[in-house]
Amino acid sequence: MATLLLIDGNSLTYRAFFALPTDLATASGQVTNAVFGFTSMLVNLLRDHRPDHVAVAFDRPEPTFRHERVATYKANRDAAPDLLRQQMGLVRQVVETMAIPIVELAGFEADDVIATLAEQAAAGGDHVIIVTGDRDSYQLVRDPSVQVLYNKRGVSDYALYDEAGIQERTGVRPVDYVTYAALRGDPSDNLPGVPGVGEKTAAKLVNTYGDLDGIFAHLDELTPKLRENLAANEEQVRTNAEVMVLVRDVPVAVAPEALVLGDLDTDEIRQLFDFLEFRTLYDR
Repeated sequence: MATLLLIDGNSLTYRAFFALPTDLATASGQVTNAVFGFTSMLVNLLRDHRPDHVAVAFDRPEPTFRHERVATYKANRDAAPDLLRQQMGLVRQVVETMAIPIVELAGFEADDVIATLAEQAAAGGDHVIIVTGDRDSYQLVRDPSVQVLYNKRGVSDYALYDEAGIQERTGVRPVDYVTYAALRGDPSDNLPGVPGVGEKTAAKLVNTYGDLDGIFAHLDELTPKLRENLAANEEQVRTNAEVMVLVRDVPVAVAPEALVLGDLDTDEIRQLFDFLEFRTLYDR
């Protein structure tokens, strides 16, 4: 069984940027905290998992179908800090120089590309590890084929989740995660949940009634306040569920088996790492 490592490039870069101080810079003044943290994570992942296949997925700048469905999708997010945006090109340069395939598709998020490749690889009998700090990936976990290596914080604190791990973390099975998340909402994506419904209540509703149709068909069994809040927010919850589902059949131009490390040009890597002053990383 081959192993495919799918890395959410944007997610890990953001985690690295906010984990490391911005005074991490070259002698010329180029801030490198995000690219250093990301590169360190990337090197460690390749060393620790030694995957047969690997790719880094990036978001594209174009709007996605989610923005078309919900005009306010992610509208509450501040623009990425300048010091972070200035490093995204360097992050991509590191990935390219290390001969790691990059996958992306206009109109879709990196999550959708990852979901599609994970689905294809699992169908082919491969083992998939998704590396991300985005909880939306929880819905993709499927024993024994697909696991999520979730970056909890910093550049080295991970949790590897199988189905039991997702159940323990959220209180619901991966297959029910979207329903649970739709009820709870996702403030980071500007998707409000039901007032008064947190993680525990959402999990209880899902485990008792199953899907959204089941929940809304049994409002009369709930407390008056919960019943009122659910009824008043049904449209929002159903919209949440629509946009939270990751697309597993986007038209990616590459098959999982083609996602292999290219031939490494050690001189080129050394030159880039010297430019970035990553003296401790080259030997890894």
